[in-house]
Amino acid sequence: MSERYPGMLKSGALIVCLAAIAAVVGPWLSPFDPAAQTLSLRLAAPSLAHPMGLDELGRDILARVLVGGRISLLVGLTVVTVSALVGTILGALAGYYGGLVDDLISRVIDTLLAFPGLLLAIAVVAVLGPSLAHVLMALAAIGWVGYARLVRGQVLRAREFAYVEAARALGASAARILGRHVLPAAIPAVVVQATLGMAGAIIGEASLSFLGLGVQPPTPSWGTMLNGGRVHILEAPHLTVFPGLAIALLVLGFNFLGDGLRDWLDPRGVSAAALRGQ
Repeated sequence: MSERYPGMLKSGALIVCLAAIAAVVGPWLSPFDPAAQTLSLRLAAPSLAHPMGLDELGRDILARVLVGGRISLLVGLTVVTVSALVGTILGALAGYYGGLVDDLISRVIDTLLAFPGLLLAIAVVAVLGPSLAHVLMALAAIGWVGYARLVRGQVLRAREFAYVEAARALGASAARILGRHVLPAAIPAVVVQATLGMAGAIIGEASLSFLGLGVQPPTPSWGTMLNGGRVHILEAPHLTVFPGLAIALLVLGFNFLGDGLRDWLDPRGVSAAALRGQ
């Protein structure tokens, strides 16, 4: 492991692990129902009983943040899994076969890249209707592009290696060459891209929910909590501070994890660090 980035990698892994544990176990351990309302205590400030305070309907913000973490992680994992799978397959086909296949896939990629990703997601959800399922579809529909470009470049480079040429000369099928000789070389890059893609998917879901196009009330979501708290920003800033911190910390954790993995898995980074340490 590179001596320069172990702290970043460990910090990111720690943040992500703690967030995952809190999202999975936290709602079961919380003494408050995230949907229970205590209107007489609405907008109550943080206290020992309610460490993050209560929202505009008297609901415990800590309980809602914990449940919202489940939504964010679910969206991130689902979007990244689908996007990585589709992008890897299409990128591998484009890079290996070239010609018409590469042209068709590349033109689709260029068309999608011509528009801001969030704008396309908003358009898709606006057409299909606001719901968590449609958010997943919209984010996955634009998320595969980055993986396809990445894998295409890796395959274009790897298909010229001597052992790939040898396998082709021995009559190995394209599927065997891609599966056993070409794609394994692209896996480290895809893993790093997936880690960073988790952060992007979490921000995308929060943005769509903030605009009212994502998770619908009363289901807690960090984006909807930010939207509900913005009208009380002066009298009850805790309504936006804690969901905002949750988004920032989780995204920061995935970015740290992705950057740390990139430098750990990159042998050139390891060599450079070794040279600097001499």
